[in-house]
Amino acid sequence: MNQNLQSAKPVILLNIDSLMPEPLEVAVQTGRAPALKFLMDNGNYISDMVTSFPTMSVTIDSTLLTGTYADKHKIPGLNWFDDSKNEIINYGTGFRETNKSGLRKTVHDMLYRLNNEHLSSQVRTIYEELADKGIQSASINSFVYRGNTPQKLQVPGLLRGLTHFKDGQWTAEAPSIFSLGVFSKLRPRSIATQIAAGNYKYTGRELRHLIRRNKLPGFTFCIFQDLDFRIHFKGPMDIKGIAKIDRQIQKMLNLYPSWEEALNRNVWMVMGDNGHAPMGSSYRNFVIDLRKIFKKHRIARIQKPIHKKDQIVLSVNQRMAYIYILDKKLPIDVIADQLKNDNRIDIIAWKADDGIRVESGMREGSLHYSPDGEYSDMYQQTWNIEGDPDLLNLKLTDDKKILYGDYPDGLARIYGALHSQPGHFIVVNAKPGCEFKAQSTPFHLGGAAHGSLHRQETLIPLVIAGTSIKPEHPRLVDMKAFLLELVDH
Repeated sequence: MNQNLQSAKPVILLNIDSLMPEPLEVAVQTGRAPALKFLMDNGNYISDMVTSFPTMSVTIDSTLLTGTYADKHKIPGLNWFDDSKNEIINYGTGFRETNKSGLRKTVHDMLYRLNNEHLSSQVRTIYEELADKGIQSASINSFVYRGNTPQKLQVPGLLRGLTHFKDGQWTAEAPSIFSLGVFSKLRPRSIATQIAAGNYKYTGRELRHLIRRNKLPGFTFCIFQDLDFRIHFKGPMDIKGIAKIDRQIQKMLNLYPSWEEALNRNVWMVMGDNGHAPMGSSYRNFVIDLRKIFKKHRIARIQKPIHKKDQIVLSVNQRMAYIYILDKKLPIDVIADQLKNDNRIDIIAWKADDGIRVESGMREGSLHYSPDGEYSDMYQQTWNIEGDPDLLNLKLTDDKKILYGDYPDGLARIYGALHSQPGHFIVVNAKPGCEFKAQSTPFHLGGAAHGSLHRQETLIPLVIAGTSIKPEHPRLVDMKAFLLELVDH
């Protein structure tokens, strides 16, 4: 390892699941988050970072760690259908749905297949690239963790019956420093307070363990998951949840002679991964039951293998869904027309004529677009666009520029989702206040949900302290290149 690598400041990226700009700013302004205020006051604050799509954690983390959208990393969402293997993949959408899908299969998909089979081998994670340069990295609490250091994971005895692993143990390629709750611990005698990956206190203790022992690697990615659960039930403006996690960050900063010294020694970043949209309180008005829309078709049952007579598979990711058409005699535009009859469905998109076709249950008209055209957006992406740009709230200027409105980077993110997997399928988004439902799908009346393309779930905050460098564009897909520049300079 050369001297430049040894002298680089360690980079710590704290991902607070579902941290959003407005509640973060309120927490800081009201004195509820002094650590976050310190980092914001002494660094750069970006309030409108564009996350991935669907706005679900496994897809988002895959985008962050690989620097690609779903068309390249191939993790379509928390719930999807693998047409190549004729099976439904569910990484854990809710107890009733995952229980019907098969709890053992869900656990295996999440803990093993996500990283070892589903995450594309054609893309490389930041952990893999740093290891090639002789730079260590750490993953704490992230279910997307692929690296190139063999790590043993162990399922506790009481949970082994829920897995496919012999003796509850398996080896995964992960970063050189790896923590995932009860499955892999940095502190051998620690007790994870939640079954999967430990709560925010456990996560904080794991990271402080590295700081105390002066073992911070070049890059550390650490996720606090608790806020997301709270917001689903309490709504987007849950300041108390932010304050609890801020206290963990305070304890990290307190390990240094001063908080200023913490910035001198490390680069600190805090980000959200997705926003939340507040949900309506009436089931009848705000929950879109896709089974009713397609009641004339045979819909696959999640507790049974796919049957040759099944015509449709429904994979709901809260405020977005994939509708897979298995019956080759069933035209895709027929399915799209049935969806258009519900005015709570905002975006209906599918692959057509070497591009993407977009329609809506809320608006008349249609839009067709494809890459490499005469129109360019702020990210230096070019597109062919025909039809009504209002379908995606686009403004097209006289000099062939694209301005995004309610769906930031919407063209690339829809394209990514529709090319994330094989098969014949449609992507749908619910209008704000609404979410989708299929068989046993959890819903969040009176609370909040995410998943869709809308700016409510798309725009996330990023705080950067300890360096003056910022990403080239305020997008999560550009973060990997930015982090590599910081760590390997």
